[in-house]
Amino acid sequence: MKKLVIIPTYNEIENIHKIIRAVMALEGGFHILIIDDGSPDGTAAAVKELQKDFEDRLFLLERSGKLGLGTAYLTGFKWGLEHGYDYIFEMDADFSHDPDDLPRLYAACAEGGADLAIGSRYCDGVSVVNWPIGRILMSYFASVYVRTLLGFHIYDSTAGFLCYSRKVLETIDLDKVQMKGYGFQIEMKYSAHKLGFKIAEVPVIFVNRKEGTSKMSGSIFGEAFWGVIKLRFRKILPR
Repeated sequence: MKKLVIIPTYNEIENIHKIIRAVMALEGGFHILIIDDGSPDGTAAAVKELQKDFEDRLFLLERSGKLGLGTAYLTGFKWGLEHGYDYIFEMDADFSHDPDDLPRLYAACAEGGADLAIGSRYCDGVSVVNWPIGRILMSYFASVYVRTLLGFHIYDSTAGFLCYSRKVLETIDLDKVQMKGYGFQIEMKYSAHKLGFKIAEVPVIFVNRKEGTSKMSGSIFGEAFWGVIKLRFRKILPR
């Protein structure tokens, strides 16, 4: 089975070498697609240098500026489908997601029968390390808000560490996904749920980044808050 890990980047020069080598060292032949939004710190140039070592497994798409997390993943999904990948992963570049958990997400789909596997911070208590308490509460209660409003029984609906089977991404109408920030994560999971796909939560430990800077902002949470209300009244149809 062909497996593609999509990693969006913006100014991740401190992490990019290490995260790529960590994923490439895993068994199972994971491929990586970096989608860089015009990082001025040389992230894309570092990826190009590493392509010499992983020319058949490491790919790069460069965009002209910060166009949003959701649009980066949508671009990556379409690229992955066009290139014949069977499982497509979302993952951060900053080691908040442990590369060693990628095989566990894959197994939940390929062996466990899930169509979408979520690396969940909250399905087994609260598994977050080095986040400020305010950030933990905001993230945790965002998922409570989603479950309450949408009747969507996923503990970590804002998670960004995921494994999609190909059929999920082929069925969701990617051109009609509306949210572009972290609300995108909610919309994609909810769409998969409404279209009848099996979703599994795999407990992971989320560790706050040690290097680089967070891209989180208040506007991202604002989009998610209002976007969930709109989702409540939208009809989700297959492509």
